[in-house]
Amino acid sequence: MDTLVTMQGIFKSYGKSRALENVSLELKRGCVHALMGENGAGKSSLMKILAGVVHADAGSITKNGVPLIVRNPRQALENGISTVFQELSVLPNLTIAENIFLGKEPVTSTFAIDRRTMEADAAAILQSLDLDLDPRTLISELSIAERQFVEIARGISANADIVILDEPTAALNAADVAKLNRHIERLKSQGKAIVYISHRMEEVFQVCDTVTVLKDGRNVDTRPLSDVTPRGLVAMMVGRPIEDLYPARAEGVGEAVLAIDGLRLTPASMPVSLSLRQGEILGLAGLEGQGQREILRSVIGEFAPEGGRIAVKGTVFELPLSRAAGVRRMQALGVGYVPEDRKDEGLLLSLPIKRNITISLHAGHNMLAFARGYQKVVSATMAKLSVKAESASASVSSLSGGNQQKVLLGRYLAKEADILLIEEPTRGVDIGAKVEIYKLLREFANNGGAVIVLSRETIELIGLCDRIIVIHAGTAASEMAAEDATEHRILDAALVA
Repeated sequence: MDTLVTMQGIFKSYGKSRALENVSLELKRGCVHALMGENGAGKSSLMKILAGVVHADAGSITKNGVPLIVRNPRQALENGISTVFQELSVLPNLTIAENIFLGKEPVTSTFAIDRRTMEADAAAILQSLDLDLDPRTLISELSIAERQFVEIARGISANADIVILDEPTAALNAADVAKLNRHIERLKSQGKAIVYISHRMEEVFQVCDTVTVLKDGRNVDTRPLSDVTPRGLVAMMVGRPIEDLYPARAEGVGEAVLAIDGLRLTPASMPVSLSLRQGEILGLAGLEGQGQREILRSVIGEFAPEGGRIAVKGTVFELPLSRAAGVRRMQALGVGYVPEDRKDEGLLLSLPIKRNITISLHAGHNMLAFARGYQKVVSATMAKLSVKAESASASVSSLSGGNQQKVLLGRYLAKEADILLIEEPTRGVDIGAKVEIYKLLREFANNGGAVIVLSRETIELIGLCDRIIVIHAGTAASEMAAEDATEHRILDAALVA
């Protein structure tokens, strides 16, 4: 395979923090190149330099042996470099078509935007990706997974010869991942060079040919994936072997602490009933859009079902709950909720770590009460969760994805919640942080807590949970002990409900 792009001796610092130190990367035509490492290893910084988002302090880039200077993303696109970033950049107030063609809109003879052509071309792009979406739909009306696919569609439609996919499957389920993989193979067959950044190990081994590992902003190694085992790759990334990814399951569980009875998501839905027991981690599985998310959000008032009731430690509530008061009422009963989109729905990115952790503690006080510092609580919480930050005063936006997730979990641990409802606990989180989060959740359950987990990663549910309920069309299609579950059995229950 011919070398298409060479990045040589790349250095990049942000203030006193060195993000990249003498990093090199070679991309070949018709090759899917995995770029691996823990959060903060420098993967995204290196790709942002190639994509023209930031500039290197030193080093060189060549394309086809010719020096390449990329000053901004538009110039990168003009040079055949297209990027799908981890953080969604689609604009919620624009339609799918407007987002796909943003900055490259077709125009009429009078130089007005040719909406008919734009929407027709967008429809063709969506169809080529097997997406049944109306190009006139606003992004704000889409799910996280659908937004991710629009981001991917925009990146792939650029017809670039270098495609950077930064965590493209973080919001996708197994069926959607398979769909994306087919298109990656098509790009590969066309001689494109694809950079694939992902924390999902099984996907990397399915779709990639070569892997480069970064750690602390430096090259560790570059090898053909056929020469590497998953265990060996993890050791390269974290600098140590990880013997057990998932902690041992619960030896026994207590009485029910949360029960959902006769919940109907829509007038046509069958009712769903389930219970969560003390000391248990319960997983909700199923294909995208089958109601798992709505079931969980009904408990805290973020979704209004047609009817049903919930009982939390003996206190019964008729559904739907008030959206304005639901979260507060549940917090008062020791229920914490960790949303999938931690940046838009969970964290206050402009505030420091300590404020994000203590916000739920302040929420329980009278609005005229004096604010308390809770310095000891914050320090203890950060130490327990191994949050890596300069100090508790550091902005949450400066943290890696894994550390941001820990801060969000820490908010409810500081409040001493004993029931956690968690959507996608390790979305966009590296393998080392995943292990830490799994351990934290199991310790929480072992100490008398109870957890409901939503995850698109079936393997994660099997490894982490004690019991799994498969949701189909808004109701429970199957229930199984996690130790008896397999990917095939869960998918079969999700499809043949």
